[in-house]
Amino acid sequence: MDTEDRIVGVLPIQLSNNLAPNLQLHQFPLLNRSLEAPPSAALSGKRIRARLKPTTRRLEVHVPVDTRPEVWNTGKSKELGAGRSEDDKEKNQVDGRKLKEGEEPRLSEVRYRSEEISHVGAYMLGVVHDGKLHLHPLNETHQLRPTLTYLDALNRKSRRPRGGDSDSDSDDGPPPDPDEVPSVPTPKKAKKSVEAKEVQVAARKAEEKGGQNLQGGLSTIRREMLMSLRAEEEEDWQDLTYHDPESVESNEAYEAIFSRNNEALESQSDLTSFLRSIPGL
Repeated sequence: MDTEDRIVGVLPIQLSNNLAPNLQLHQFPLLNRSLEAPPSAALSGKRIRARLKPTTRRLEVHVPVDTRPEVWNTGKSKELGAGRSEDDKEKNQVDGRKLKEGEEPRLSEVRYRSEEISHVGAYMLGVVHDGKLHLHPLNETHQLRPTLTYLDALNRKSRRPRGGDSDSDSDDGPPPDPDEVPSVPTPKKAKKSVEAKEVQVAARKAEEKGGQNLQGGLSTIRREMLMSLRAEEEEDWQDLTYHDPESVESNEAYEAIFSRNNEALESQSDLTSFLRSIPGL
């Protein structure tokens, strides 16, 4: 221990659960600035929106984009907006906002989608205030990252058959080089007709080894994953009201973190029971 690293003060600990079980930690690993609407969007009346699927614990925060001409491509926003509109229709999550007659959908916001992080032990929020360390238990922790599923929708849309001659063996390829001598095209050979034959397939159950069926186990896991995804897509979104950090509601929630109770807590455990409760010891 460094002799110069001396203790300069002792902070009493205040424990509170005023906001339990509604206090969550939301992390934005890819956000390099404060969570707020750009000034250009705020001047036009756009605000941050949020929505929640409480059963599957999925949260989305929608932040308006900066639409200044020097940093935004209007034509590209229409293309990406069409992909997001298609993606919303596929997932049955179209919001209630309606476009005006003749208006094209645009990519007007960045959607941050949550992934819940499992807690290992007890997670606490700590704030040093008025010379005291105030602790409050956290109920859930979520990491939110931008969702780009509308790019997948655009990719699927571009791969759909566009009609035309679908019986051709290959495409025309790149245009010919004008400096090269044109080669004589070789005639294509006629394809032989193949007679269709009936094939019978019999499915057999995989033998269980050691009382465990690996194939069945994988099928069960896959089925549970598909059921979880389907349940999430079928659940309706619930709109939430987002409050800025400087709003009255946010200040009231911040003040509720601090405990006003000065009653001393007595420990009901000793060092032996604490060590025995640690897994692996």
